[in-house]
Amino acid sequence: MTRLSLLIADDEPLARRRLRSLAAKLDWIEIVGEAADGETALREAARLRPDALILDIRMPEMSGIDVIARLQALEHVPAVIFATAHDEFAVRAFAFEAVDYLLKPLTQDRFATALERARRTIENAEARAALTRARRVLAEPEPDAPIGRILVRTASGIRPVRVDDISHVEAQDDYVLLHAGDRRLLASLRMRDLELRLPNPPFVRVHRSHIINLDRVSHMVTGTDGRLTIELIGGERVPVSRHRSRMIRRQAR
Repeated sequence: MTRLSLLIADDEPLARRRLRSLAAKLDWIEIVGEAADGETALREAARLRPDALILDIRMPEMSGIDVIARLQALEHVPAVIFATAHDEFAVRAFAFEAVDYLLKPLTQDRFATALERARRTIENAEARAALTRARRVLAEPEPDAPIGRILVRTASGIRPVRVDDISHVEAQDDYVLLHAGDRRLLASLRMRDLELRLPNPPFVRVHRSHIINLDRVSHMVTGTDGRLTIELIGGERVPVSRHRSRMIRRQAR
C-alpha cells in the first residue's frame, strides 16, 4: 500500500493530539509536521511537501479556507481534508476541491475513510501525470488534439513520421498510405479518423480517397469536366472530387 505523508494543522493542542492518535493506528500514514495557525500551515506545506493536509477551518492568522485557496499557487499541492466542528463551510471547502470534510468529534473509521480517499485521489493524480508524461515521450496526443506525428509499424520496428513531412494521404481499404518524400508507409488507420486528427489547415480532404497537404501543392489544373487535379511539388498528381473542386474554385480569388 502506498505510504502517505501527512501534515496536521489545528490551533488546539488537544485536537492535534487526537489527530496524531488516529493517524498512528494507520501504518501507511507518516506524520511529517504540525501547525497551530494558518500561516504556519501554508509555510510548512510548501517546505515539507506532504501528500495530505488535515486542516481546521477556524485558526489564527489565516483560516483553513484561506489556506486551501493559497495552496493552489504551490508547486506541490497536497490533498486537503478539513477536520472541524463547523459544518457551514463545507460547500466552500469542496469548491476548492477538498478531498473530505470531517466533523468533530472524529471517529477512527471516519478518519481512516477520509485518508483512504486522499490516498486514492493522489494515486489517480499520479497515474494521470504519468500518462501525460508517457504521451509526451511517445508523441501520442491527448484525445481530439491535432497530431504532430504518426507512429507507423514497419518490418524493422516502429517509425515516427512527422505530419509536416507528409505531402498527401491515400486511402487503402482499412489502412492509409502516407506519402512522405520518397517514403511510402502504410498505417493502420481509417481515413476519416486521420482526417479528424490532422491539423486543418494545411491538411484538407479533397477526395474520398485523398487528403493533401496544402503546403506541398505546386498548382491545380482544371480538367474538361470541371474537376481539378492537384500537382504536388514532387510531381505527383492527386484527383479532386467534383464537390471539392467547386468548393476550391469558390474560395479562389
